Amino acid sequence: MHHLIRNLAASAVAAVAGAMFAGSAFAADFVAKIGHLESAQQSRHVFLEKVAKLVSERTNGAVEFQLFPQGQLGQQREMTEGVQLGTLEATVAPAAFLGGFNPAVSILDIPFLLPEDDATAQKIRSGAFGEALCASFETRGVKCVGLWPNGKKNFTSSKPIASLGDFAGQKFRVMDSNILIEQFNALGASAIALPFGELYTALQTGVVDGEENPLDTIQRMKFYEVQKHLLLSDHGAMEDVILFNPAWWSSLPAEYQKTIADTFNEVIPDLIAHKAAAVAAALEEIKASGIDIREMSADEKTEFREKMYPAARAAYVERAGDEGEKLISIYEKEYDAAK
Repeated sequence: MHHLIRNLAASAVAAVAGAMFAGSAFAADFVAKIGHLESAQQSRHVFLEKVAKLVSERTNGAVEFQLFPQGQLGQQREMTEGVQLGTLEATVAPAAFLGGFNPAVSILDIPFLLPEDDATAQKIRSGAFGEALCASFETRGVKCVGLWPNGKKNFTSSKPIASLGDFAGQKFRVMDSNILIEQFNALGASAIALPFGELYTALQTGVVDGEENPLDTIQRMKFYEVQKHLLLSDHGAMEDVILFNPAWWSSLPAEYQKTIADTFNEVIPDLIAHKAAAVAAALEEIKASGIDIREMSADEKTEFREKMYPAARAAYVERAGDEGEKLISIYEKEYDAAK
């Protein structure tokens, strides 16, 4: 009997050792935890899953991305600092949340920054402008490997916003950004920086008349319930910045670095299509509520841009200094060439 127990015990130890060996044979050489704020159903996470799968396949399992959506690893500031310190390998962060960390990135707050056409916008995102913007993160202790589009902002208000003149005297909620405040000042409106969580009540009680957000956010947060007018303006680019810890990134062979950067870039057309489908579904729900909806014409967009861009540009340069001046000159050259 003792002999049998000894044999069973030996077999169990051998099985465990074998399993451990098998595990280590297939364990990734490079593991990156990636944190972000969106839910698992939203475009950012869906395409992070796609990138993770492709990167694993293309590196034969050597690089593994472990994804943590919905702020599981903290708010954006904590995650950005984690990437700096190396307690987190990567984050995909909304540019709007990174201005305090890197003032140069606030260029993305400027209205009508990217052309309407997706392919033209992508040329600017992945060209000299995108490269220079990414490079501005190097001095802040993080590695930027690219920008990801994440929709565009539109205007809503409880008062009419049918023309440029209608904005005068209205109060709009903005994220805490001088550039966004100046954007509204240029329209004769005033802007109030309020936390996102207070916005529904602020609209409901008339603390502010209106706000700006992507359609899927307006739908998800039910802002249309407390607003009468929606102007489909697509005026504000919502861009994500893909940030890695520099030490982790440097530890990768160059071919893996290229694979990761190329894969993030390659999925962008599908990411845009996925986001567009979410936005279209959101618009259908908003329409059903009976809110007044109007689409801004191409001529109006030009008119609004001419009014808003100079003021927002000046606020940006004041904030980002020489670095901002250099970046905006690269952008303007690219924008003019892309037209």
